[in-house]
Amino acid sequence: MPISLRDVEDADVDRLFQWRNEPEVDHWMYSVPPTLAQHRAWFSAFMTDPDRKGWIILRDGAPCGSLTLEGLTGAQRRAKWGWYIGDAESRGRGAGRAAQALGLDQAFGDYGLQKVWSEIRAENETALKAQAWAGFRREGYLRRHAFKYGQFRDVALMSILKEEWAARRPVVIKELVTSGLIARL
Repeated sequence: MPISLRDVEDADVDRLFQWRNEPEVDHWMYSVPPTLAQHRAWFSAFMTDPDRKGWIILRDGAPCGSLTLEGLTGAQRRAKWGWYIGDAESRGRGAGRAAQALGLDQAFGDYGLQKVWSEIRAENETALKAQAWAGFRREGYLRRHAFKYGQFRDVALMSILKEEWAARRPVVIKELVTSGLIARL
């Protein structure tokens, strides 16, 4: 079940809308699901914004999730990270962990970033563990930061620096290759 990434394409607009509306994906998002018109407007803006980059996570060549970076053109050389596994059959099978490694290689290599950071709802243990496994560290905690469906939620700030990924990468890649989640890089 090798995991790979490919660039988001115009043809992915409906797939991303469907995934975004999956209850398991929506549960962890800050905002309520968009309408199709709102999603298409967001997608159009995303695709033409040089500050943002998106990939489709592939499992055995089939789309299973999304990975994004925002902030690529900033002078600070840091970008916000976001990812989810939209395909229910691919959840819990290592696709997110593998996609993170592949994405971090691109973030620090291809885009020359010094820092990748994310906001994760504090009760999302699966995402927190996956990011910690890749080498992300907890950098902050925002109390009652997200409001959705009538409830405030706490948010954990996570980040990884270029040199932290360089130190952690050999262990991560070896484990992913050994488990068959990625091809040898």
